[in-house]
Amino acid sequence: MSDPISTEEQLIAKRREKLEALRESLGSNPYRNGFKRDSLAGNLQSEYSDTTSEQLVTLKRKVSIAGRLMTQRIMGKASFAHVRDMTGDIQIYVKRDSLPEGVYQDFKKWDLGDIVFARGEMFRTQKGELSVLVDEISLVTKSLRPLPEKWHGLSDLESRYRQRYLDLIMSDSSRDLFRKRTHVINFVRQFLTKRDFLEVETPMMHPIPGGASARPFVTHHNSLDMDLFLRVAPELYLKRLVVGGFEKIFEINRNFRNEGLSTRHNPEFTMVEFYQAYATYEDLMDLTENMLRELSMAIFGESDLIYQGTKYDFGASFERVTVLDSVINYNDGVAETELADLDSIRLVAEKLGVHIEDSYGRGKILIEIFEKTVEPNLEGPVFITHYPAEVSPLARRCDDDPFVTERFEFFVAGREIANGFSELNDPEDQAERFRAQVAAKDGGDMEAMHFDEDYITALEYGMPPTAGEGIGIDRLVMLFTDAASIRDVLLFPQMKQKIS
Repeated sequence: MSDPISTEEQLIAKRREKLEALRESLGSNPYRNGFKRDSLAGNLQSEYSDTTSEQLVTLKRKVSIAGRLMTQRIMGKASFAHVRDMTGDIQIYVKRDSLPEGVYQDFKKWDLGDIVFARGEMFRTQKGELSVLVDEISLVTKSLRPLPEKWHGLSDLESRYRQRYLDLIMSDSSRDLFRKRTHVINFVRQFLTKRDFLEVETPMMHPIPGGASARPFVTHHNSLDMDLFLRVAPELYLKRLVVGGFEKIFEINRNFRNEGLSTRHNPEFTMVEFYQAYATYEDLMDLTENMLRELSMAIFGESDLIYQGTKYDFGASFERVTVLDSVINYNDGVAETELADLDSIRLVAEKLGVHIEDSYGRGKILIEIFEKTVEPNLEGPVFITHYPAEVSPLARRCDDDPFVTERFEFFVAGREIANGFSELNDPEDQAERFRAQVAAKDGGDMEAMHFDEDYITALEYGMPPTAGEGIGIDRLVMLFTDAASIRDVLLFPQMKQKIS
């Protein structure tokens, strides 16, 4: 059996020889420009889907197309090939007698993957396939590397992620997935814009990291001679804008968190965050239900979606359960009284095999139990509400129980999709929470927040009662494209450096 690497190298060498011959024959740059197409393959397929051969003959429609050669069936005096552009494929029929002398012989030397320009009249073959009878054809870009084998494509997952451009060339499903991603983002933008939310932009480099409990990436600004932090969340800047009078705002933003890689986590990710003055966390739960229900209808034409073999009903009202009740519901034998004080909840954590640190308070331990024993089992769609204040440094406490906050997280298929809450607008309470975060950071918590003095100053000018929410776009796209891994929905996911 031949060595596949040496075989590929031989093919590349042959293509380079063809390129050199092309350079010599042209006497100029073979990577040419100035080709103007007037038609796209997918549009032609749609426009003429019901047009008969006889009607096409009568129309005598001439089109100019351009794209990548994906198939070739070379014959003596005539050949068939398929050209792929951003909308799909269309067949071309290349006849020696329809072209200037020598062009057909040149065409037969071209390779799969080459990018071509063709002009000709539309017709339908005896088998009924819409095609272009070519009377002009040019090689636009020479491809020096062979495409993956036709029937197997790019089957290795790592290669698909590292060479996304090749995955997109070969895979209809990958191209469709990323078109759907754009559809999801556009829907979210239009949904909020129609409700009078103003789209804004905030900094991606922060002097102080804030807005989420996460470890930041650090960079250095040479001219200012100061360290800056890549944004972990835009929250504190967006709420400054609420103070300034922009009472309904959103940002579709890139965030960066210096955390591990998994099927659900990428250090660079996309979120939409939005804030509404004179609203509560309950208002945003209602808005989220409506958004996802309408999104499901827009994509699937129905309120049900199937993810990894399980059907989820987005038509009915979403369940709402407190953190405390969910821990009790998913852990047989655990009573509410056992979670009511620090000593007893420590014993519960130990019994359930949940690791805790000596520095954890009752709220932090409750969340550790929730994340280990409840979260993976939440099929949903469900809102988990009333998170402890200890782990919610930016959320408003509940008036009737200051141990918890007016906060929710939204779960589907065992993963968090959204996080929202009534915002803390008491500057003194916020300052005290920041101080507790600083103490936690000094105690070794790398994800704890800094004290943001300017944000406290902004709150001291007065922020109206406000609710805010962040929705993970990548996880949302996973859900609506039935993708098992977050890497499937990122064009260029972060990967470990390849060792040669």
